[in-house]
Amino acid sequence: QVQLVESGGGLVRTGGSLRLSCVASGLSFNSYVMGWFRQAPGKEREFVAAATWNGGDTRYADSVKGRFTISTDYTKNTGYLQMNSLKPEDTAVYYCAVTKKILSDWSQGYDYWGQGTQVTVSS
Repeated sequence: QVQLVESGGGLVRTGGSLRLSCVASGLSFNSYVMGWFRQAPGKEREFVAAATWNGGDTRYADSVKGRFTISTDYTKNTGYLQMNSLKPEDTAVYYCAVTKKILSDWSQGYDYWGQGTQVTVSS
């Protein structure tokens, strides 16, 4: 049974940083693509970042480019999202997801999802 567990969310002030983690179990991480998505209240889920299992290929939403960094550690079956220079508009529930298909910013292309972790950025 595949399970993804996110952690690292919390409350931070504008300009602050957080690092989200996503631990995967029930799969061999070195054959998957990991993505991060977020959903703010009243809004649709949106793509944030994605990376191949070895980090060799990454993709970011324009809104987070230069501020967020996605990384993976296949030896630990763990992915990370380092978030710097946070803004109030980054406030959302953040989800990690994995797929064996190609790297994508399309949420329906992902097979397994975590339960989400809340990130709140105060102004």
